[in-house]
Amino acid sequence: MTDYVLRFNQVTINDVEVVGGKNASLGEMIGNLSAAGVSVPDGFATTADAYREFLAYEGLDERINNALADLNVDDIQALTSTGRQIREWIHEAPLPPKLEEHVRKEFEWLEDGHSGIAVAVRSSATAEDLPDASFAGQQETHLNIVGIDNVLFAIRDVFASLFNDRAIAYRDHQGFDHHKVALSAGIQRMVRSETASSGVMFTLDTESGFDDVVFITSSYGLGETVVQGAVNPDEFYVHKRNLEEGRPSILRRNLGAKAIKMIYNQEASVGKSVETQRVDRDLRRIFSITDDEVEALARQAVIIERHYGRPMDIEWAKDGDDGKLYIVQARPETVKSRASKNVMERYLLKETGKILAEGRSVGHRIGKGKVRVIDHVDDMDKVQEGDILVADMTDPDWEPVMKRSAAIVTNRGGRTCHAAIIARELGIPAVVGCDDATDRLVDGQEVTVSCAEGDTGYVYEGALDFDVRTNSVDSMPDLDLKVMMNVGNPDRAFDFQSLPNAGVGLARLEFIINRMIGVHPKALLNFDQLPEDVKPTVERRISGYSEPVDFYVDKLVEGISTLAAAFWPKRVIVRLSDFKSNEYANLIGGRLFEPEEENPMLGFRGASRYISKNFRDCFELECRAMKKVRNEMGFTNVEIMVPFVRTVGEAEQVVDLLAENGLKRGENDLRLIMMCELPANAILAEQFLEHFDGFSVGSNDLTQLTLGLDRDSGIIAHLFDERNAAILALLENAIDACKKAGKYIGICGQGPSDHPDFARWLMDKGIDSISLNPDSVLDTWFFLANKQD
Repeated sequence: MTDYVLRFNQVTINDVEVVGGKNASLGEMIGNLSAAGVSVPDGFATTADAYREFLAYEGLDERINNALADLNVDDIQALTSTGRQIREWIHEAPLPPKLEEHVRKEFEWLEDGHSGIAVAVRSSATAEDLPDASFAGQQETHLNIVGIDNVLFAIRDVFASLFNDRAIAYRDHQGFDHHKVALSAGIQRMVRSETASSGVMFTLDTESGFDDVVFITSSYGLGETVVQGAVNPDEFYVHKRNLEEGRPSILRRNLGAKAIKMIYNQEASVGKSVETQRVDRDLRRIFSITDDEVEALARQAVIIERHYGRPMDIEWAKDGDDGKLYIVQARPETVKSRASKNVMERYLLKETGKILAEGRSVGHRIGKGKVRVIDHVDDMDKVQEGDILVADMTDPDWEPVMKRSAAIVTNRGGRTCHAAIIARELGIPAVVGCDDATDRLVDGQEVTVSCAEGDTGYVYEGALDFDVRTNSVDSMPDLDLKVMMNVGNPDRAFDFQSLPNAGVGLARLEFIINRMIGVHPKALLNFDQLPEDVKPTVERRISGYSEPVDFYVDKLVEGISTLAAAFWPKRVIVRLSDFKSNEYANLIGGRLFEPEEENPMLGFRGASRYISKNFRDCFELECRAMKKVRNEMGFTNVEIMVPFVRTVGEAEQVVDLLAENGLKRGENDLRLIMMCELPANAILAEQFLEHFDGFSVGSNDLTQLTLGLDRDSGIIAHLFDERNAAILALLENAIDACKKAGKYIGICGQGPSDHPDFARWLMDKGIDSISLNPDSVLDTWFFLANKQD
């Protein structure tokens, strides 16, 4: 006897052949994870046998097989007309009476006496979400379907969607037999997220594969806007270890534009069940879920991942009526979890050009070609091999031409939308959420699309030169020193941590201030007194954060904690801000508070600035951030580095000031490192070391100050060389003093990255570590290993 319909609580993950991956997963979670705290709305599913009986009922299967037998899926027009014909046949065919009878009976059970409930009718292919394929979004989903007649029509439409152009092409490209893939329709009680929020989460970082975090996206209304890429959502990264230990665990927050939201339409039938509307400006300026909700979602995600034993891709929704958070889908992540962690692929731009557009980067690759602006899915066949596909947004219907593209650029969408997932799977760089790419980019124009520079992806004018380097990092040779990295950009931390390394030798706080904050700390401390021409700009910057000062501290915390989490438990040496007055002046509001100096390089910077009464309140904000990262979040691998210390007296004052602000050397294993970058530091090394746990050599400033050079002057640039005998003498003195005192000595300047022979000299002199730019780690490592032998 055929099982036409099964309730979710009657199926497990072992029933993929019966109800498809999606529905089997819902049943698995309801049956096994409800008690553990995972909330899944109830429902039922039609079976694969019911689908096959439907196709056989009036000989439909034979007509479909004949239509697909000779189809060339790369012929877009043939694919479109064949798919349309098959879908029409399915829409016109009646459901077998037994199947309809069982659906009516189970829908009555789901209503439980409450007629008029809204349900979602979703597809679940029997070959869907297998470990070696991602069928994400290829079949139809209908939200807010009310009434049994509408449900029955939606089921037939879901069956028809197995023959969408995108699904036919995908199965063909992946080598799946069309006849062996069946469809189950899941009928699930709706979560009222139209009056709340919803989104997608992954139990790893989608770009790097770093699996110590949960990546969550969120926007207002029904989740399809996030999934389809119609909206730029909020983004959050949550650290799993901190979550488990009950510590603050949100590493990063990114405020999305959230311009539109999807809500219920009064006519709750297929094709008319939802509509979109603009989101109020005030709501766009705040996060769509609270920190507590972010962590609650991450806890559910971790439970699901632990149960399945693999990284997961999860859709969630918040109910506006009961305020609860629900899981509405969960499937295996199928891209990054399959990538080899022992092979490093690096794309490096060799030149730069004019930036034409920018958005969220997907992947870490670079592509170049001619722009092809596509306004409608019907124009897809205009995309030629190697073109740059540019569109307002894409959805999986576009998959057949995505394969041809060198890169994809969209106005709308976030990193968890279907287009992003498919781009990752195809290995194509994509820049999504550019807002106005279709206006800025011109058909036929040569451009380069770079996703190799962090969270922000760029579209450059012209066909720029780039390198692709591939290295195996299976077994790196031993060295007589530790190789650390200079990592300024938290966006790249999850990516760079996979390189062989002993931690971060230099993380610049000014990079975080410039990129993630952009506002002078004094402007935030004196927000109420700001001029009317400055205040609105600052207000826009701090959107989503409760107070101006909190914004500054929280953003510092986000940047530092991201670096600390990425490299945990390895040491991460964070240098306190070392902006010069002209650089501080370039921040929003900066010119109101900064002095004008003739030579800022030698002026109000480093330790002198921290201990100045004029800057002390700003320095205290940096201390607050460091204290939260180390003491509250538990990232005790963070060490503090003090730059540009001119005198031993300054050294003593800064160390005392740090202690006054709760950062006492030695407490909670806190180590203080000093930048050795002035000739005075190396000459009086023993005296400076009385106040610190070690030195990190800043070879750039040490070279220019020893040789009396302005490193920014092209006229005398040829004289700038860290290997000059005077520099080497100072370095040898600093190394010897640290060895004598039994303290750390490393170098974080540019020299070892540019000159492997200089790195070799340092190794021979017994330096503890060299901190390199990430793109030179492997080359320098192998060079040193060869010389060592």
